[in-house]
Amino acid sequence: MKIYPLTIYHDSACPLCNAEIINLKSRNSAGLLRFIDICAPGFVPQLGGLTQHDLLGAIHAQRADGAVVKGVDVLGLAYNAIGVQWVGVLIRWPLLGAIAAGAYRLLARIRHRIPAAVIKLLRATVFRPARGTSASDCNTGCQS
Repeated sequence: MKIYPLTIYHDSACPLCNAEIINLKSRNSAGLLRFIDICAPGFVPQLGGLTQHDLLGAIHAQRADGAVVKGVDVLGLAYNAIGVQWVGVLIRWPLLGAIAAGAYRLLARIRHRIPAAVIKLLRATVFRPARGTSASDCNTGCQS
């Protein structure tokens, strides 16, 4: 079971998703994570028969061994890759994992309706990029 490099498929049209991806990119010093913007012009899904619509429903990733993971499991693997192992440990605990998975599914459904002020607060705290990196937006306005 080879996990890394882990290729993460993300929605650049989502400000919340962007904040998290910018944070991950800024801490990816070991190069264990790769990123594919599913909203980039010309993007063609090539992930196990999944459509762009499927990929917009939840974050997906492909492990180095070809296995596809989605949702909160992607985040656990991604945070392990950047040295924040406690995130992965917490979501592997049965009760906390179930809560995290449920919270993720809810956020995934409402992510485009989260107020800009909340996103700004999250960018300044939880998803703050590593020092010396840019936190610029790359919102391209994905359409499925």
